[in-house]
Amino acid sequence: MQYYNCLTMSKVTTKYQVSIPKTLAGKLGIRVGDEIKWEEAAGTLRARAAAMPKAGFPVSERLRLFDSATLRQAKRERAQRLPRGKSRGWTREDLYRR
Repeated sequence: MQYYNCLTMSKVTTKYQVSIPKTLAGKLGIRVGDEIKWEEAAGTLRARAAAMPKAGFPVSERLRLFDSATLRQAKRERAQRLPRGKSRGWTREDLYRR
């Protein structure tokens, strides 16, 4: 008979979800939001922490790109507004008069 430590056991839910015991997650460096890769190997199920892609740009470059995107969006929003004193050619009251 094989002995299983209750700290490393999990149950499969009705939705086939499995929890990773905290002790194992801590040892393997698995954190909330990490992806797990499942593999079948010789009749057993193997779970591996998937490699997380690293950010392609340093923080300073990402902030610069974010700021430029914010400026582009503000420019688009300004372009959509009607200049003061300009009319659409109709009023709200015209919509309700039939």
